Amino acid sequence: MVTETDLRLPDGRTLHVYDTGGADRLPVFWHHGTPNVGAPPAPLFAAADRLGLRWVSHDRPGYGGSTPLPDRDVASAAGDVAAVADALGLDRFATMGHSGGGPHALACGALLADRVVAVVVGAGLAPYGAAGLDWFAGMVPSGVAALRAAAAGRAAKEAHEASDIEYDPEFTEADLAALHAEWSWFDSVVGPAVAAGPDGSIADDLAYVRPWGFDPAAVTAPVLLVHGERDGIAPVAHARWLADRCPAAELRTFPEDGHISVLRHAEPALEWLSRRSASPRLP
Repeated sequence: MVTETDLRLPDGRTLHVYDTGGADRLPVFWHHGTPNVGAPPAPLFAAADRLGLRWVSHDRPGYGGSTPLPDRDVASAAGDVAAVADALGLDRFATMGHSGGGPHALACGALLADRVVAVVVGAGLAPYGAAGLDWFAGMVPSGVAALRAAAAGRAAKEAHEASDIEYDPEFTEADLAALHAEWSWFDSVVGPAVAAGPDGSIADDLAYVRPWGFDPAAVTAPVLLVHGERDGIAPVAHARWLADRCPAAELRTFPEDGHISVLRHAEPALEWLSRRSASPRLP
């Protein structure tokens, strides 16, 4: 069962919070993609139960029941997660993010290093303008257009979202199969986000192409990067770049998977997370 509450922050904002509960379980903060609301991933509930994990998450600012945060950067996720953790009495926890949630999960690893025990990133992006990375190479044209518009500033991004956009195919056949099977769950988190308008996704895209506010090299906790080699939304080169920068990173790539189908490897990733979280941190 998922409990939903609204948390009032000292700056007057509200975060809409989700929690599967379990005081004796390791909390895993789920960071959602773009555009999604923040409900934790129901297809992974059985695996989490088996491993003794507790899902905690929230709608990112501008999505669902969470107040917008003007000009937020990726790093701001760490402060919001810390506020949720404090409100729930959680000292240490893991983080896991898919797609646009990946950078936000890494932000927590970098900026809450004394509290984050492990990080899992599925199909995530690297920082915009990262040295040695051709950031747009391998990305589908619609993704390039959306993120180039964001890089040009808010007005250009808003104009792009208001235009009559003709999307090219973003998903592989394996992605579409996953979306029609266990990961049809995405309908329940994408639908409400899209219906509420583009503000949340505009804020996300602007954050991805601005300075993130932290260096991935500052993530000292164990990091698992899981990525499909056929991903045209977040090309696999982004994961390889991150694997080279995060000090304790492990990279798993899958030749036949895309942006969604890579989630069929999410249960083994949770098993990895559970093992790493139980291990003492090396000095």
